[in-house]
Amino acid sequence: MLNPSDFNLMPPRKVLSLTITFSIFFASIFYAFGDVFSAGPFFDEFPLTLGSGIRTEIMGPLYYYQQNGTEKTVAFPPFYSEDIIPDIHATEFAVLYPLFTYVKYGTQSRAQFVELISISSGNDPDDLNRHRISIYPFYFQQRSPDTNSNYTAFFPFYGHLKGRIFRDKIFFILFPIYSQTQKRDVINNNYLYPFFNTRHGDGLHGWQFWPFYGNEHKALTTVTNNWGDVETIGGHDEYFVLWPIHFRATGGIGTDKPEKLSTDLPFFSLYRSPDRDSTSVLWPFFNWVNDREKKYREKELPWPFIVMAHGEGKTALRVFPLFQKAHNATFKDNFYLWPIYKYNSIYAPPLDRRRTRVLFFLLQDIYEKNTETGKDEQRLDLWPLFTYNRDLEGNRRLQILALLETFVPASPGIERNWSPLWSVWRWEKNPSTGADSESFLWNFYRRDASPGQKKISFFFGLYQHQSNQYRGTEKVRLFYLPIINHQPVHSS
Repeated sequence: MLNPSDFNLMPPRKVLSLTITFSIFFASIFYAFGDVFSAGPFFDEFPLTLGSGIRTEIMGPLYYYQQNGTEKTVAFPPFYSEDIIPDIHATEFAVLYPLFTYVKYGTQSRAQFVELISISSGNDPDDLNRHRISIYPFYFQQRSPDTNSNYTAFFPFYGHLKGRIFRDKIFFILFPIYSQTQKRDVINNNYLYPFFNTRHGDGLHGWQFWPFYGNEHKALTTVTNNWGDVETIGGHDEYFVLWPIHFRATGGIGTDKPEKLSTDLPFFSLYRSPDRDSTSVLWPFFNWVNDREKKYREKELPWPFIVMAHGEGKTALRVFPLFQKAHNATFKDNFYLWPIYKYNSIYAPPLDRRRTRVLFFLLQDIYEKNTETGKDEQRLDLWPLFTYNRDLEGNRRLQILALLETFVPASPGIERNWSPLWSVWRWEKNPSTGADSESFLWNFYRRDASPGQKKISFFFGLYQHQSNQYRGTEKVRLFYLPIINHQPVHSS
């Protein structure tokens, strides 16, 4: 198992000594006079605008080191990055993200290579440490102090699996010749999957020779829930002939909500229950729905082009692709000239969320508000030109360009490993501290400002200006040489 201690953070000055020797010479001069050396994009060190710490960048986007509180990040985009938060015992590193990643949080850890090879370990809800190895789709293994949870599988020859692929148990021999799956009480036996199948469970039995014929019967049963109450589970009868052409099903047997489904595709499909009636002719094009539970009626003539619905549970009018207006008490889903303009929203206090899109992801505007606190946030993307974000605390950030951020928003992996390569312009503002900063071409031009203080660096640091109104100081350097050095005059 990988150990994060094997990947110690490399101090930025050590990297500096190995990569840019001439910078140390100038840096030593500047530190001697109490200044911070700036020569972006070769080398720059500056305070974080949206955090409490510093960031060092070397050779433009090719290396950076950042410390934000106790969190430390080192990266050589796009090849490698490592992020450590010792307070919560969290470590994450990546090589050519997302090609290879390793994540550790507390006792949980996971390493993966293109999601085909993965190794994970950690305590389960019973506080037992489980180790998993997956080489998809050929080898699967789990080991735990509870030997009943152990499994090994060599696909397609032989194996057992537990808690995988949405099944409680899986067993196979020379798949697809034979396999058995179990989910809760239902056990499926497959022979030459998917053609021959038999299944049984609590009050249930059935078989099929797919796609020619199959049937299933389940009797009325009861189960005790987590609160000790006995619940009734309705029975059902189902069968098909030449699936999916002819299908019949009766559900809810023995309950006060029986259901019936009759289907002969593509000619018709009928569904009837106390809560909902649905009729389809030439499925899936012509449909009529009467939903008595959600209190609305809907016509689709033909689906998906013409849709009309009205009632408390849903009101909609769609003429695809010209327009759609659909809403209920919580949701809205509208579009005009799809996919040119699309808008949807959800209002379920305390959540108020609205999303507007133009041409899928070309332009995207997401707004969220907490109706209880009154705080809101917004994200605006215009692919591939920029991404803009304002969080719940009012912190704002603008990045130009943004090639992937629109498609995978709020992805730390993208932000750490790829965003530095194309973020030619960065602007940040922190309303709580009054600080703001902007950077062009990886600090070829950089400005940092806070109340009463300002620093500007330009053209590899050949021009630098610093001022501090509180101290009454002003410094200007040209070609790294001081030409203005105003200091406050103290009377004796």
